This record gives sequence, structure tokens and C-alpha cells, in this order.
Amino acid sequence: MGFAHRGFHGGTIPENSLASFEAAIAAGAGVECDVRLSGDGTAMVVHDSDLRRLCDVALTVEQTPAALLAGQRLIDTSEYLPSLEQLLERVGDRVPALIELKICNNNAARLTREVAADLAPHYGRFGVMSFDPRVGRWLKGNAPDVRRGLVVRDSLSPLKRWIAMTIGSPQFLSVEVAALGKPWVARARQRMPVYSWTVATADQRRFAGDYVDALIWEADGRP
Repeated sequence: MGFAHRGFHGGTIPENSLASFEAAIAAGAGVECDVRLSGDGTAMVVHDSDLRRLCDVALTVEQTPAALLAGQRLIDTSEYLPSLEQLLERVGDRVPALIELKICNNNAARLTREVAADLAPHYGRFGVMSFDPRVGRWLKGNAPDVRRGLVVRDSLSPLKRWIAMTIGSPQFLSVEVAALGKPWVARARQRMPVYSWTVATADQRRFAGDYVDALIWEADGRP
């Protein structure tokens, strides 16, 4: 079933919420989530840099204490912004989880350190990934038991992609669906698992299945 992008969301279930992760688990899927660092150093599960879209409040995640972030209700739901610790407790070892780190203002080392600390007491199948290869470099040097991945856009030039893979030393890739079928993806797949984001249509699902090891899906991309 691959990984449900930001959890299995839609309708009354908001993205990156505990409800979306429960829905993914109920569907037999792994979960994918986004993590940012609060103003006082807590890993929070949220995609955007501010809460305007999700909570209709003008709070910037990286400038706001975790207690205030955790009190923000997601629009038109009974769900609240969760911390990574809450997600880890909820998921446990029931399904695999991909944790994407959103780097802001050069905080790669601080966010990665906090995520690694949150992961340490938990038993489960977790992968940590980011567009920023400094996340993988930190994990390799400081938490080598944490499985590390690199998220790669199709538009990244071959030189920048090589630099990112050299710095990050990934153990898996998460590749934009537009890149599937290209030779560099096939070569990478010979060395490590390759996942693809975001598979959102039935056509993308049928096409992507021939080129990757797992789908990161939403909406009609569900396997």
C-alpha cells in the first residue's frame, strides 16, 4: 500500500493530523509526514511554515513555542497540531513511517538532532528524509542507526543531484513522480530503494508502479 502522503486525509480528516495517521493505518498503509522545529525546539508535525492555511492564524512555526502550536485547532475539525512525539506514540511499530524534515533558517542540525532524540526511545520502522542533504550528513555522523533518505525534485540538475547525494549519503530516495522513467532513477534503484511523491491519480499510480519500490500517494493515487 505504500505511504499515505501527510496521512490518509480528505473530507473531514485534515492532513498531518493524528486522525489522518490512524486512517492510513486502518487502510493498511504506511504514513508520511512533515516535521518542523518550534520556536523552543520541539519537533512539530506540520508542512507549512505558518498556520494560515491549516488553522487560520498568523503564527510562524519556527517562531512559536510548542505549547502554543499544540493548542491550534485545524480548521473545521476537532484535530489539533500534533508533535512528532505524539505521532511516534500513535504509530509505534504498526506501520512504517517516513518523516520529512522541513529546514528553515539554517536549522538542519538542530531539527535533525531533535528528531533523532524523539526517535531514540521508540521501536518502529522509521525513515528520516529531507530535500536538504545536511540532514543525511548529520544522521550518518551522529545517529547512523536512523535510516536516512533524500527527497529529490525532477528539476534538480545532474550536478546538484550528485552533490546532494554525496553530502547526504542516502539509504533511500524519495523522487518526484515527474522523474520516473529517467535513467538516473533506474541507476539509483540498483543501489537503494526508491519511492515516489506525490502519486495522486490513477494514471500516475499505474505508471509509477513499474519504476519505484513504493508509492507516496494521496487521493486517487491510492493503490
